[in-house]
Amino acid sequence: MKHAVIDIGSNSMRLTVYSVEKDSFTVLFKEKIMAGLANYIEHGTLTEEGIQRAASGLLSFAKTLKHLEITNISAFATASLRNVHNTQQATAALSDMVGFPIQVLSGEEEATYGYMGAMQDVSMSSGLFVDIGGASTELVEFEDGMTNQAISYPIGSLKLYRDCVKRILPGNGSYARMEKALKRELGHLPTPALPYTQIAAVGGSARAALKLTRTVFQLPQTCRTITDDQLNEVFSLLRSDQRTATDLILKSAPERLHTLIPGLMILRYIVKTFEAHEVIVSRYGVREGYLCQKVQSKL
Repeated sequence: MKHAVIDIGSNSMRLTVYSVEKDSFTVLFKEKIMAGLANYIEHGTLTEEGIQRAASGLLSFAKTLKHLEITNISAFATASLRNVHNTQQATAALSDMVGFPIQVLSGEEEATYGYMGAMQDVSMSSGLFVDIGGASTELVEFEDGMTNQAISYPIGSLKLYRDCVKRILPGNGSYARMEKALKRELGHLPTPALPYTQIAAVGGSARAALKLTRTVFQLPQTCRTITDDQLNEVFSLLRSDQRTATDLILKSAPERLHTLIPGLMILRYIVKTFEAHEVIVSRYGVREGYLCQKVQSKL
């Protein structure tokens, strides 16, 4: 069976088409639109322009799916619609325009599905999972393959950029504001009984950080890990000179020129807090977790 999953995020909107069997799935097709919906939030409300921006992306996806003759479609939104005052109105308007229902995931659901998806690709029985999105960051502590707690924090790469950075790349004042925001929003992270040696990570910020690390250290494309030392060295390099930062980001993840550094700072803050030595970046995340839980489990 072919099934499409649409993820409406605060920074990007993603369509993934899968071939789904009862005990396995294969990615057949991917499409991404950098919609930047967090930029269309005013006074806590997604503006009409933002709703139209989301609708444009969804209609583009719908057109693609029609050409592919795929009718099994699941669509969900995360912090893009969850963390606004007009969630119901915006969701209803988008559903009417595109012709299929849209589910708004809670923070706990997003964290849990992200963890479930990552575990389809990463072999870890115990540890920490992190998903850095555009407007939220999800954390899951797990032990012996079972989740202990799943928490969503209202801070993400695009939100941190919008709140703290005045130009494309941050200056000293922007770094100070971002560090203050990180302490405010993530200052009460759960304290583990023991340090987590490894962290499993998903999301655009984690993937961009991995691409940047591969570029700086000339690592093979098969590399899926970032050490804490590499993370610190890459961050120091980006902060040392804006021209160097611009060149490196344009080489590795140009579509994240403005959000890569904020996302990297969130990841680095979490790695330092939990005293982790390695980040494993999974190929799968919330879409695959949703697929397993909502689609595959019913076959």
